[in-house]
Amino acid sequence: MLTAEAATPAPAQMEKANFLNLLIVDDERSVREACREVGQILGFNTFVADSAEHAYRAMEAQPMDVVLLDLRLPGAGGLEALHHIKSQRPDAVVVLVTGYGTVQSAVQAMKDGAYDYVTKPFSLDELKLLLDRVSTHLKLKSENRMLREKIKSKQGFGNIVGRAPEMEKIYRIISKAAHSTHPVLILGESGTGKELVARTIHFSGPLRDRPVIPVDCGSLVPTLIESELFGYVKGAFTGAQHSKEGLLAIADGGTVFLDEIAELSVDLQAKLLRAIQEKEIRAVGSTKSTAINVRILAATNRDLEQAVAQGSFRRDLYFRLNVLTLRIPPLRERRQDIPLLANYFLERLSRDSGTTRILNDDALKLMLAYDWPGNVRELENCLERACALSSGPVLYVFDLPSPIRSAQQAASSTEVRDKIIPMLEVEKKTILSTIEQLNGDKLMAAKLLGIGKTTLYRKLKEYASQE
Repeated sequence: MLTAEAATPAPAQMEKANFLNLLIVDDERSVREACREVGQILGFNTFVADSAEHAYRAMEAQPMDVVLLDLRLPGAGGLEALHHIKSQRPDAVVVLVTGYGTVQSAVQAMKDGAYDYVTKPFSLDELKLLLDRVSTHLKLKSENRMLREKIKSKQGFGNIVGRAPEMEKIYRIISKAAHSTHPVLILGESGTGKELVARTIHFSGPLRDRPVIPVDCGSLVPTLIESELFGYVKGAFTGAQHSKEGLLAIADGGTVFLDEIAELSVDLQAKLLRAIQEKEIRAVGSTKSTAINVRILAATNRDLEQAVAQGSFRRDLYFRLNVLTLRIPPLRERRQDIPLLANYFLERLSRDSGTTRILNDDALKLMLAYDWPGNVRELENCLERACALSSGPVLYVFDLPSPIRSAQQAASSTEVRDKIIPMLEVEKKTILSTIEQLNGDKLMAAKLLGIGKTTLYRKLKEYASQE
């Protein structure tokens, strides 16, 4: 027998299950009726079937989101029914109902695609908790799928992910900067994606077919940076067995990205300024100049105006580079982009590993509250570590790195501490309030408070000295 039951749940319950379709497959009428009642309470559209064959017909007539499937059925068994249901609707969540004697079969079925199992006899509260968890799982899965679709359709600009108002301003500047040849100065904390912005500027403009060469000015010693940028001739210094062309010459017609430019020595800054202004360079050890045609994009996480004031960065080079300026906001200033970035990285990690990962709601809330001192780079590393440590497709709070969990615990402790009033403060307020209610009668106040008058006068003297 096959029947369909339309549920009429309360508004809060309807929101919980969001009108998901639940199919209950069991040959015991009492079990079907009890499960149907629980499903209705949770806001499911409930359907029941007493055999695998009836269940197949139900799924042909109506797409089922959740299937509560008994392992022991007349005709086709539960495992056979599981394989058929998953082939018909791979996204359906199948929960198995089994007796104690078939628990091993249920465990094997979970390896074949079942979501979970419950053993008979089970309480209605146990079933309610299980279906409630299934509903939350499907809701989270749906939200992640919708968010991934949004990412595919519009995630930002080029390969930059973000839709916060601060990012929209950056996209407008990038669009203008991409079609000019002016130098661009990119400012931002470490991990905000300054190199990604530089590459987006390059590949969004007419130079996209030309080379873009990044140079990390903070990772090389000054002598190496000079020879890397300008090149050198054979015999220019010990070990110079042959001449080498500099990066500014190799990138001719393209772009050079000078990352952490504030780390350059003042002497090297002067040579770079001359190369930009004169559009020519002279290799180390050479007397001849070579013409160059490159665009300079520079980035730093330091305050260059302060560096200029302190004399560690040349004022003329600062003005030469500061034709167009982009400030990349830290992640804590665009928290609304955290879910978008998280799903972007999880989707990429899922493609690499072949395992789909989603974030638990509590884990996402914790990530939204964290300040991310390492910015987007730290977020990416956090998710990569969480995926490596997790034991399933859902990433929970305990899968996140300890600094993120510790920050939340510290914030909670501070909040509790701020709400606690020290005993001495309580005592002071009690004494002063009692005296005020007695119109200044200190002797009566001491009597009512159960303390000696000498003690009362001493405390009042202490309170006066604190003001």
